[in-house]
Amino acid sequence: MQLKYVFTETRIGLQRNVSMTIAVVVTIFISLTLVGMGLLLNAQADKTEKYWGSRLQITVYLCNDANIKKEHCTSGEADQAQKSAIEDVLKSHPEVDTYDFRTKDEAFAIFKRVYITDDKDSTISSVVTADDMQESYRVTLKNPRNYLEVESALKGMDGVEAVEDLRTVLQPIYNAITWMKWGAISIAAFLLMAAILQVGNTIRLAAFARRKEIGIMRLVGASTLYISLPFLLETLAAAAIAIVLSGATIGAVMQFVIRDRLRHNFQVTDWIGWADLGQALGAISVLGVVITLIPTLVMTRKYLKV
Repeated sequence: MQLKYVFTETRIGLQRNVSMTIAVVVTIFISLTLVGMGLLLNAQADKTEKYWGSRLQITVYLCNDANIKKEHCTSGEADQAQKSAIEDVLKSHPEVDTYDFRTKDEAFAIFKRVYITDDKDSTISSVVTADDMQESYRVTLKNPRNYLEVESALKGMDGVEAVEDLRTVLQPIYNAITWMKWGAISIAAFLLMAAILQVGNTIRLAAFARRKEIGIMRLVGASTLYISLPFLLETLAAAAIAIVLSGATIGAVMQFVIRDRLRHNFQVTDWIGWADLGQALGAISVLGVVITLIPTLVMTRKYLKV
């Protein structure tokens, strides 16, 4: 097999179909970038869930005189008997790992630390006092996914004003990440289909342009593999360029957006790292080769018959 001829034909084919090659490169590049971003978003969602999963706590707010009109607070502030009943449930429940009691003074100290940041805000402390705070239990679960079991056991007990968990705050974040992930992958799926069709059209035009050469090579007994190699190399070259561009784009997002900005400015979760990027790049590399190689093999068998 004369490799010089194969590489020469590949170069001529790329020069002859510059516009089609650019179109294929751009389409594959955008679709692979979206797929890669979708994979990174999926990895970030997993990391966020694992990070907060070990930190999610249920907060059981006890009744005080301010919410006496609520159903289970008609007797006013929770008394010791009601607290003991709540603690019995917490001690016996199989999903409860640990719990601690937070007094009004402790709650007020946290309130001042969060909401009173300067002298202008100090007037708040003259209006809000420790007596306005609620006593509470902070409950850590063995399996945060089973938080509803603990909530249902505590809700409705006398002395319990409300049971809240951080999952209600984080759920919109999880939903947003999920929507972005599937949105990126859905758009990428359409673009990948367009790329496959463009690869097929490129092979068809290239085969038509070389029909005389292909006919002569058939007459002299050239194999199908030898004839189709230039077409395969053309599409693989386009795929390689698209993969490199896509990898560079995703790598730039990782470095300049996630590592330089989000990781430093929003230390609220574990952020994805280079290992996650490596997995995404490996996936889009394989995908880029597959979506060009398979249609090329199919189309060459169809259009290289003379």
